[in-house]
Amino acid sequence: MKLIFATGNPHKMNEVQAMLGDLYTIQNLKDIGYLHDIPEPHDTLEANALEKAQVIFREYNVNCFSEDTGLEIDILNGEPGVRTARYAGEEKSATANMDLALQKLKGATNRQAQFRTVVALILDGKEYTFEGIARGTIRTEKSGEEGFGYDPIFQPKGYSITFAEMDKESKNAISHRGKAIQKLVAFLQEYKQKS
Repeated sequence: MKLIFATGNPHKMNEVQAMLGDLYTIQNLKDIGYLHDIPEPHDTLEANALEKAQVIFREYNVNCFSEDTGLEIDILNGEPGVRTARYAGEEKSATANMDLALQKLKGATNRQAQFRTVVALILDGKEYTFEGIARGTIRTEKSGEEGFGYDPIFQPKGYSITFAEMDKESKNAISHRGKAIQKLVAFLQEYKQKS
């Protein structure tokens, strides 16, 4: 089965393809010649994820999925949330975003946070959503070279290392995106068997 993943982010593409294995062939926006940024105008992850999938479905009439992910820091009332990628500005700098989060948490004892991913799938014209959550804490400084985004400052619950210190397989097994994609894959497998 071929699916379009409505993303231009190569890191996300690699993570998701690794989880889907060879059961599904996925293409990204560049592969299908869609070179624009899809707007994320909504104030929820769910609505933004659906918006991205709907844009591609309307334009290409293909089975597709998209996702939106937010880091939600408890003491900051869920910030950066839907603004996760643009927390420190429109240039989407991971370093600037992490620095801003660390600055806002300076001296804070409650550093609880969660990553939340919502995957939106449009399959044969019907819409479905899948959610994945990873709880953890925000470290006081960056650590690790793997991953992307806020991974160097996010330490998942039950671990003594950050996402950026984990190998891809270990992170995918417990991450927010991993959990949401696992639900997507289970749904697609069941759907395939029924059809």
